[in-house]
Amino acid sequence: MKIIGTQLSYLLRKGQSRRNMRALLKLFLLLLGVMMVYTVLFRVVMAYAEGQQHSWLTGFYWTLTVMSTLGFGDITFHTDIGRLFSILVLISGIVLLLIVMPFAFIQFFYAPWLDAQTRAVAPRAAPKDMSDHVVICRYDEMMQTLIRALRRLAIKFVVIEPDPRAAADLHSEGISVVAADVDAADTFRAVRAAQARLVIANLSDALNTNIAITVHEEVAPETPIAAIAEQDESIDILELSGASAVVPLKRRLGEQLANRVPARTREAHVVGAFEDLVLAELAVRGTHLAGLTVAESGLRESTGVHVVGAWVRGKLLPSTASTLLSDHVVIVVLGTEEQLSALNAQLASELPSSAPVLVIGAGKVGRAAVDVLHSRGVAVNVVEKSEAACAAVRTRADRVVCGDAADRDVIMRAGLDSAASVILTTNEDAINIYLTVYCRKLAPRLRIVSRLGHERNLEAMNRAGADFVLSYTAVGAKSLLAVIQDRPALILAEGVDLFVEAVPKKLAGLTLETSEIRGRSGLTVVAIRGEDGALDNPPATARLATVQELVMLGTAAQREQFVRRFGA
Repeated sequence: MKIIGTQLSYLLRKGQSRRNMRALLKLFLLLLGVMMVYTVLFRVVMAYAEGQQHSWLTGFYWTLTVMSTLGFGDITFHTDIGRLFSILVLISGIVLLLIVMPFAFIQFFYAPWLDAQTRAVAPRAAPKDMSDHVVICRYDEMMQTLIRALRRLAIKFVVIEPDPRAAADLHSEGISVVAADVDAADTFRAVRAAQARLVIANLSDALNTNIAITVHEEVAPETPIAAIAEQDESIDILELSGASAVVPLKRRLGEQLANRVPARTREAHVVGAFEDLVLAELAVRGTHLAGLTVAESGLRESTGVHVVGAWVRGKLLPSTASTLLSDHVVIVVLGTEEQLSALNAQLASELPSSAPVLVIGAGKVGRAAVDVLHSRGVAVNVVEKSEAACAAVRTRADRVVCGDAADRDVIMRAGLDSAASVILTTNEDAINIYLTVYCRKLAPRLRIVSRLGHERNLEAMNRAGADFVLSYTAVGAKSLLAVIQDRPALILAEGVDLFVEAVPKKLAGLTLETSEIRGRSGLTVVAIRGEDGALDNPPATARLATVQELVMLGTAAQREQFVRRFGA
């Protein structure tokens, strides 16, 4: 009864629902009026055409049976006038009772009632015992990726959704959600923002500013707020409004893409840190490592770093002693900061590359990539359709060509034949895939780094020939996860991450080599955390114990395979 009352209250509270009920009532009164007219005409026709007298109740009874097409046959007309009247009543009954009234009932009452039922499903507040959770202000593709990571780490969360129907759909999918307006102070009280570990403001810059002020000034002054900034100019405003961490995603995506192309100086580029260990990437082309195997390179012996993987045409492959370090390979190395410095010192004598980097697209992501490359002293050429965007990068790029990159003359004037790398930054996956194929055909040895819009297009981008792919969604989710965990962001590539799992009982006593973790799951063990909490960069002969934790590199699917094969 309480649920029905809630639904009726919601139904009658809405102005549109009240208008619907009035329309339905008017139609019902019209139908009742028609029936009363037919009742009067029934008595008149029966008296003058048939010579029979019937009561008012009998007249109404006959009208109802004929209009509803029941037709019991106990009262009938025998004259043509009477039968003509019966046909009129029957046709009007079919139209009004069997067509108009059912559709009107569905449209004005039943459909709104079902809608109210659906909307009443979504909670209006978080559980009273919820604490140390993450409050998410909008559910989108980026938050889907983040929520998968939160669930894996057993971190609680709640999503705010202003549309009750959308909130009900999320609730039915098992997403913790609250149906409420995102810019109201009562909403953040309902989601227990004061007890949360973080509030994520991931709407427009203006709304994010409103959310930051509301949470910081009115509801939860001590709760950290992470805000996503669309415009660089909004960073200061969001910080002044109370945001403790501002993530300019488009700029960060451009920086990450720029960091994936060879620099003017030969060095390993740091992509993230895990406690005391540092992960870095190194493009083999132009170094003394080209043409050697991992064993022949002697990196482990000379610097202490461990080659844990190799990027080959957009795929992260596990490295072995026999992995060939060809020109198009980018290796992933793991070690301490001192070991990485030793590696860079070894590379310092390598001749720098003077080949330019070609950036296609000069939007926010493209401009950020140009800024990073320009600051590193790398020659940058830009292709962009928009004259205004071309003007914005002209002072920082060595060459700017306004035109369509799909035009061979345009892209050749931009220096494709002399470029070492291409960065694709357009915001349409189809265009980036097309340009990847186009550039790969024109310059097979080119290193192609591309922006990705949707994860579903990752395989298509890799098949097209991209060497490295990164999306706005991945950068955003990993940046926010780093804020939640209070650690530096570790952004490897699309779909690739570090996973920490306790050593399963099945593997206790085995060495890394005999455990077959890589062969049976695809994950690469990059470190082992001991009982004392210290991290170790292990050799293949390291023996495993259940008190240890494995730090592994790979995809979420490979991590699930590990859990299925060996147990959590």
